[in-house]
Amino acid sequence: MPDVLVIGAGLAGLTCARRLHERALDVQVLDAADRVGGRVRTDTLDGFRLDRGFQVLLTAYPETQREFDYDALDLHAFQDGALVRYNGRFHRIADPRRHPWDAPRTLLARVGTLADKLRVLRLRRTLSHESIPQVMERAERTTLDALRTRWGFSSSMIDRFFRPFFGGIFFDRTLEASSRMFEFVFKMFAEGRTVLPAGGIDQMPKQMRRHLPDEAVRLNAKVEAIEKQSVTLRDGETLEAPHVVVATEAPEANRLVGGVTPIDGRSTICLYYDAPRSPLDAPLLALNGDGVGPINNVAVPSDVAPGYAPDDRALVSVVVVGTPAETHDALERAVRAQLIDWFGLAAGGWTHLQTQYIPYALPNQAPPFLSPPEKEIRRRPGLYVCGDHRRTASLNGAIASGRAAADAVWSDHAV
Repeated sequence: MPDVLVIGAGLAGLTCARRLHERALDVQVLDAADRVGGRVRTDTLDGFRLDRGFQVLLTAYPETQREFDYDALDLHAFQDGALVRYNGRFHRIADPRRHPWDAPRTLLARVGTLADKLRVLRLRRTLSHESIPQVMERAERTTLDALRTRWGFSSSMIDRFFRPFFGGIFFDRTLEASSRMFEFVFKMFAEGRTVLPAGGIDQMPKQMRRHLPDEAVRLNAKVEAIEKQSVTLRDGETLEAPHVVVATEAPEANRLVGGVTPIDGRSTICLYYDAPRSPLDAPLLALNGDGVGPINNVAVPSDVAPGYAPDDRALVSVVVVGTPAETHDALERAVRAQLIDWFGLAAGGWTHLQTQYIPYALPNQAPPFLSPPEKEIRRRPGLYVCGDHRRTASLNGAIASGRAAADAVWSDHAV
């Protein structure tokens, strides 16, 4: 019998398992999927690397700095800026501190007012001087309310930049997500780089997996029920351990142990295209500042990390926020029509590689999601719940919750 059963081999579960293995406990990780990583996964198709939805790593995350060997991940960075599609053309904006040569273009771009751009610098400066606990102590409200009333941004700045940019991060263009989450993520963008691992986003859980013995992870093992310290698998097999850690998405955790909130989530759709060349002139994110059409943002991962596509091709990633009513084919046609409008007739010849429907991409982070910012991990001695729904809904939050679960297990085990 193992000392600990960890249900879920996402970042939270792998972090928990690694920490307990390092403390010489016998850990068994169970996951229903055929690979580790949970939502952090990458598929390969015709030489392209297709992450499970458009995902990035923010290098300033303290938990990922602690958990990963960044050099081994071979990280490649986006430029610190964006192309905002508004009124029929792209407007380039950039962080003037990192890209001073783009400052004139940024100031003249029809994305907010000059006062708005000065407010961005103030927001950046303020958050850079605060610790993460200080950010989490500020009164929680919606991101939209904070942008308007706390930071003073105009409607044009919010609609043309913040809605598509943070709407693509939170999968919520209404900006109902917690202001604490917005300010935490903005701080991370300001203090580090936005990157992709050369081999795809799944290089992160793969690196974590290598810290565990082969026999410690069991895949294709769906958990049907938990009763006290007994775990029953779909095939009827029963396993027992003094400590059980549920490291799954919130809806699955709620099914297994009950009382987990929030269980509702935000959905997204990611469409991938094979193009003969990149439609962008730099490794940037292209944002829908008009708010019209299905596309929220477009990126070319192979502009950032060339290994995402074969040598003579480009991988184009398109994000649609929410769950549109169109059928699969109708949505692809609408997306392609908008791509042609943005990038010209050449986009009509791009090969559609895959459409990924992700019904639970993130927990719903509307207030009071981060009140308190750290939800209880221990349900009772011997039963624990972790995942990004217990901390910030981010790679950082998932890892932080896994570490907290390991600490709780170790504390109870030592009694």
